[in-house]
Amino acid sequence: MDLLAVFSQTLQVTLPVFAMVFLGILFKRIGWIDAHFISTASALVFRATMPTLIFLSIVRADLDVALQPGLIVYFLGFSVLSFFLAWGWAIWRCPFADRGVFAQGAFRGNCGIVGLALAASQYGDYGLSLGSIMAGGIIIVYNVLAAIILAYYSANARSGLGSILKHVARNPLILSVLLAMPFAYFQVPLPEWLMTSGDYFGAMSLPLALVCIGGTLSFSSVKQSSGPALDASLWKIVWIPLLGVLGAYALGYRGRELGMLFLFLGTPGAAASFVMAKAVNANAKLAANIIVITTFASLFTLSAGVFILTIAGWI
Repeated sequence: MDLLAVFSQTLQVTLPVFAMVFLGILFKRIGWIDAHFISTASALVFRATMPTLIFLSIVRADLDVALQPGLIVYFLGFSVLSFFLAWGWAIWRCPFADRGVFAQGAFRGNCGIVGLALAASQYGDYGLSLGSIMAGGIIIVYNVLAAIILAYYSANARSGLGSILKHVARNPLILSVLLAMPFAYFQVPLPEWLMTSGDYFGAMSLPLALVCIGGTLSFSSVKQSSGPALDASLWKIVWIPLLGVLGAYALGYRGRELGMLFLFLGTPGAAASFVMAKAVNANAKLAANIIVITTFASLFTLSAGVFILTIAGWI
């Protein structure tokens, strides 16, 4: 096997995604985008363009191929298990007040943006279709478990938990998955002009969202990172994807299903974890540091993971 060719193929998966993140860093530094732009663009992606992209990818999907119930159940089940593993580690290693933020940062990934972008880059329409279904399910798991753990360790538990759970029920990404499934299952045709317009609109989602992620990152946060932030980051981008992939391999998963699982489990920390930590007056600085570290480091861990799994013949 030509190692150079495999390495080049690996970079073709990860570099286009992270190039957009680094462009966001550059644009913020030279003043082409600012906090107002990032806030507005992020809201547009979350409420409109990303739901459109997810809806169309599922509508076009062959559910007999893209819908993998066993893989989805394993992914969601292992994510729940990883939450409890991270929580147990936090009880052992963290001050009481920081345990909720640590556990959330250690298990919660940016599947809705980075995971989907990587899946589309690696597996095209199949990756986008299956990834959309996986993202819809994991968004519910992430939000519910994060709400519970943050509420448990927060002084604002009761007021914060109810509000967050209401947001889960109205999440546009979840609603787009639920709305698209009947269209895909019954093969309901949509006008061609509507599909084309939707393609134009949805195509903005991934590059715009990745640029916004870059615009929110700060190298100074990395320099000031604490031990718990580094510890949680290792859980997020090393131990959880490693354990998840080994478990799936033992169950017989191979090829693109195993590759999809690795890409989703290996995603960096979700930006929403900072928002949720701030909403309940938890340690928002720790949450931000985890996001920054995992975003920068995952370029290398994801590239290395795809390379190793390809060389081993697992994907």
